[in-house]
Amino acid sequence: MKYIVIVPVVAFFVFAQVWGLFFAPADQLMGFVQKLMYVHVPAAWTSFIAFFVVFISSLLYLLRKKIFWDHLASAGAEVGVVFTALTLSLGSIWGRPTWGVWWTWDARLTTTAILLFLYAGYIIFRAFIEDRDQRAKLSSPLGILIFLNVPIVYLSVKWWRTLHQVQSNPSTMDPQMALSLRLNAFAFLFVLILFIYYRFRLNQLKEKIEEKQSLPPKGKDHRPWTMDHGPSVGGAI
Repeated sequence: MKYIVIVPVVAFFVFAQVWGLFFAPADQLMGFVQKLMYVHVPAAWTSFIAFFVVFISSLLYLLRKKIFWDHLASAGAEVGVVFTALTLSLGSIWGRPTWGVWWTWDARLTTTAILLFLYAGYIIFRAFIEDRDQRAKLSSPLGILIFLNVPIVYLSVKWWRTLHQVQSNPSTMDPQMALSLRLNAFAFLFVLILFIYYRFRLNQLKEKIEEKQSLPPKGKDHRPWTMDHGPSVGGAI
């Protein structure tokens, strides 16, 4: 059953990448390197969505106290960190030929790096708490608080006019470029949903295994040994 979902998602992702590479025109100024936009930008968008999942799930856990939401928050954070790391990596590759440097303390880059470290810290913080309920209780407020950096990242290019360009819109782009960007945005969205779902299911499976391991084996008596379990001295005489 899982292949019915995975195969179409992978096929659409490959199709979107091929369309961006071979059918969308190259930028007149940046050349072929501009095509990194079809991965860099959707990766950034989907990381925001993943962190929004963390925010909503953390809020719902505090309201309903169901571990389901904590598992979902954990999955969203881990997948979001992966996409944010991809965003920064591709941004550095893109920036080298266009800006002349691998890294600069631009407002967008700096706030995105802070975002990555915040959610990486969130994951590490969770790993240090063994008790399931305590972990969910303490990490939920954190998952809500650090989401405040997401709108800061998004608005950074408007608040601080530094090196990173402002967001483009379809009216300022070639139609084929806009189409390629939309195709890849949906492709990354489908991959994001798939990753979060399977990471969430893995969290649930891990919990079930831990619960089974904590239970005593069936059919065995684990009561402490007493004289009643041994032979009767009086009966032997």
